[in-house]
Amino acid sequence: MMAARIKKGDRVVVLAGRDKGKQGEVLKVLPSENRVVVQGVMMIKRHERPGPQSAGGIVTREAPIHVSNVAHVDPQDGKATRVGFKFLEDGRKVRIAKRSGEVLDR
Repeated sequence: MMAARIKKGDRVVVLAGRDKGKQGEVLKVLPSENRVVVQGVMMIKRHERPGPQSAGGIVTREAPIHVSNVAHVDPQDGKATRVGFKFLEDGRKVRIAKRSGEVLDR
């Protein structure tokens, strides 16, 4: 099991693909498929059949994007950064931005 570098709620930037350069929040992480769903990125249209809860029709939503095509946004300058890990004085293990050294965990 690889350490969780990207989690739900993180701000990421897309590095490759048709949405390159777009930023968004991670809505969902699919660790078994190595994919993430990012808000406003990789929008697709699906034809849905009407059901008890939904009216059906053409629905636009986000599709999963491979985790290698996204990177964290540095909290200081807003650019892409790699993720490192560090232990704090109180013993907690936190994710840090390699670019600035800023702590990414809330």
